[in-house]
Amino acid sequence: MRVAFLGNAPWSVPSLEALAGSPHRPVLVVTRERRPAGRGNRLTSRPVAEAARRLRLPVEEVATVKSGQGFEALARAAPDVLAVVAYGEILPKAVLEVPAVAPFNLHFSLLPELRGAAPVQRAILDGLAATGVTTIRMDEGMDTGPILLQAEEAIDQADDAGSLGERLAAIGGRLLVDTLDRTEAGTLEGRPQDESAATYAPKLTSADEIIDWTEDAERVIRRVRALAPSPGARTTFRGRTMKVLHAKLPVVSARVPPAEELPPGTIVDARERGAPGVVVRAGEVTVLLDEVQVEGRRRIDGADFVRGYRPAVGERLG
Repeated sequence: MRVAFLGNAPWSVPSLEALAGSPHRPVLVVTRERRPAGRGNRLTSRPVAEAARRLRLPVEEVATVKSGQGFEALARAAPDVLAVVAYGEILPKAVLEVPAVAPFNLHFSLLPELRGAAPVQRAILDGLAATGVTTIRMDEGMDTGPILLQAEEAIDQADDAGSLGERLAAIGGRLLVDTLDRTEAGTLEGRPQDESAATYAPKLTSADEIIDWTEDAERVIRRVRALAPSPGARTTFRGRTMKVLHAKLPVVSARVPPAEELPPGTIVDARERGAPGVVVRAGEVTVLLDEVQVEGRRRIDGADFVRGYRPAVGERLG
């Protein structure tokens, strides 16, 4: 089948690569226009555009596919199927009607769970034991179309959004091709989503990035995992923003004195050896920060942070 592919994120790339290696024919790749990046603010293509060029596929970098250059290119391509993976734009009826067979979306959750823009991060933040990927036949709603295929994936306690997202993206590429294969063979039927079971995963805001040290330690650690490797969960240290990129429970995590004696966010230990890093009160127990990045500096492990900044017991974060 002739396929037009829409995607923007790095997690879109495995699906494009799987599609390029399949019997189906990618006739057009559409991604967002180039944006300034790096020290010199050079206009830089999105990962999907770079992958399309590497795979020698026709690509359009546009502001939107709803109208203008993007819509016109899509219509000219005359695809049988529209394959949408992490594109980040709710598509109107006019776009959904372009493909001759169907518009498909690959979503990084087990729909109807976690509809929305940040399903991978929210799955970790919400403490789910498993998530997955789903292909749907698109309608005009937000991730509301009939379910076609699904694959479940366990969430490891060591996962952050980066590692989990990479695994889901790889699984999703295979699921997308399987969806196209079965559609072409006429063996795939959709089933409606159970609206009563729907949950939502709204886009993360700057407020979601801020660590609240009054939350329990497990919640703080999940926030760090959900925001890593980018943009990172944030606190402050000596008046400067500090990202926490990895955190865990200390080997020994005992109850600490009452909050009026030792407020949440207080450093209770700092060491270069053993379990290196800074131990901070979170809720009623403690959290070990073992990878951080102080504003304007590179990311470093806990031992280097203690060695370089000499954080003192009793200092406050946040």
